[in-house]
Amino acid sequence: MASYKKLADDELLPLIRRELFSAIIGDVLDKMGYLHCFLPPRIRPLREDMILAGRAMPVLEVDLDAGDGERKPFGLMLEALDDLKPHEVYVAAGASATYALWGELMATRAMKLGAAGAVMDGWARDTTGILRLGFPTFAHGSYAQDQGPRGEVRDFRIPVQLGSVSIRPGDLIYGDRDGVLVVPREAEEEALTRAFEKLEGENLVRVAIEKGMSTVEAFRTFGVM
Repeated sequence: MASYKKLADDELLPLIRRELFSAIIGDVLDKMGYLHCFLPPRIRPLREDMILAGRAMPVLEVDLDAGDGERKPFGLMLEALDDLKPHEVYVAAGASATYALWGELMATRAMKLGAAGAVMDGWARDTTGILRLGFPTFAHGSYAQDQGPRGEVRDFRIPVQLGSVSIRPGDLIYGDRDGVLVVPREAEEEALTRAFEKLEGENLVRVAIEKGMSTVEAFRTFGVM
């Protein structure tokens, strides 16, 4: 399958959401030598059927302490939110997991701007409202404690580290109920090519097994399992 290579993001990303899944992308990245692409498993969709595929817009969140004195509320959070572009994913990293980094009003603004989703190394709140919107949101779960007096956005559109994964602006982010992973920009074309090829192979294996072929024979025949 090669036709996807010529697609712009407004066609490519819906295709990825519709056809691929985290396990198949992760498998091909492993084969390519990218062994640290999955974000920590504590980062989960707020609803199991949420799927996201988009371009990373990394956000650096930091904890506050008593010595921070007078400051701008939320730091650069509002500016970061307003800077979201279509198909981008707001990815917040750097804070302790003691307060919420995302809420309904943020999701409302992100949807208005055409963003693809939000990924938090922390909590989300206003969960009922986010679920009503259906905005793909991945976080540790729901917890209402506010970031206002506890943290702020210090910078955005910069590389961040989340667990063992480096995330740069524009990297491909994919998430479903089995996890969230990052496809480095330089590996994207080969990874997607291999993922779509593996998908075709797995479909052939599935049909063969349904018809009674053993798994040993299927793997020997198709090289996929």
